[in-house]
Amino acid sequence: MKSLRFLWLTRGRQKLHWTDVLSYSYLLVGLFVMFAPVLWLVVSSFKTESAIGQFPPTFLPYSQKTVAVVGHDKPLPLFKVAGEGGQVRELAQVSRIGIMATMVDPVKPSDTVQVNIRERVPVNELKLATSNYTDLFGKFTFGAYLWNSVFITVVATLLTLLFNSMAAFALSKYQFKGQKAVFLLIIATLMIPPTIILVPVFLVINSVGLLNSLWGVILPAVATPTGVFLLRQYMLTIPDELIEAARMDHASEWRIYWRIVLPLSAPALAVLAIFSVMWRWNDFLLPLIVLSKSEFFTLQLALNSFQGELNTQWHYLLAMTVITLLPVTLVFAFLQRYITTGIASAGVK
Repeated sequence: MKSLRFLWLTRGRQKLHWTDVLSYSYLLVGLFVMFAPVLWLVVSSFKTESAIGQFPPTFLPYSQKTVAVVGHDKPLPLFKVAGEGGQVRELAQVSRIGIMATMVDPVKPSDTVQVNIRERVPVNELKLATSNYTDLFGKFTFGAYLWNSVFITVVATLLTLLFNSMAAFALSKYQFKGQKAVFLLIIATLMIPPTIILVPVFLVINSVGLLNSLWGVILPAVATPTGVFLLRQYMLTIPDELIEAARMDHASEWRIYWRIVLPLSAPALAVLAIFSVMWRWNDFLLPLIVLSKSEFFTLQLALNSFQGELNTQWHYLLAMTVITLLPVTLVFAFLQRYITTGIASAGVK
């Protein structure tokens, strides 16, 4: 209720102020630009292959209606044809040669007529092609691609949170010679584009025998300078008195890290978890050079290999794309309340 009340707030008391009109117009345009392509993608994923190639295109998943005709094994597509006197009849197409189509009346299959294709209109009906999703697991090894992506994302995210938080804990709560130099060196790696180190990373992965292995995608991306910076800045806000009190109670350094620092850093860890899931799930370049066998492909590589040079099954490709968007959307929906808190608190000191 508070969110709805906030959305209806206006500057003008009795009528809309011009700033209200400008603000809401800007928000509506931004909302349309951001979500219209996603909505089109989701709706188009329920279209049949013929409906996707239909021109002019339709927004809703309409497909041509078919009818079973006696003497024909498969259902025939149905068309509206204007007859003599302006009477409109629904005829089924048996065959087509050039611009002329042989059509029959479904009620009287023995009567055939020749109709110019320009004089007919397809009979469409609203139909959800759910087979686009069910066929992915029956016709293709989609389940293996999905498992590979989930395994890489989950394991890499957990390792990223563990190693980055340990490094941030050491840089924020320990005083040692060269501390600032180490931190600056870590931050300096942010200026190095990932493509620059792509060849050295490939050579290292190859030398340790991790080519065509999911661990070859996970391990190189575990330590991130962004995660270390974010967590260190947040851990600086944790009072040192808590740690000193724990040490006086003879708590080990690992216990302090695991039982005190990590729970208090939950908002920053949630932000890093969201970022890590997005990075790992959408990663394409590193899996492309590490994985060459199809049984180890992630969803991103599967989408790329699914596009043929001569023929692309767009109805399956769109369905796969929608499925790849769901995990990131769910993670963001559950953890988005931590984003503002975590990022704002990370910049306090």
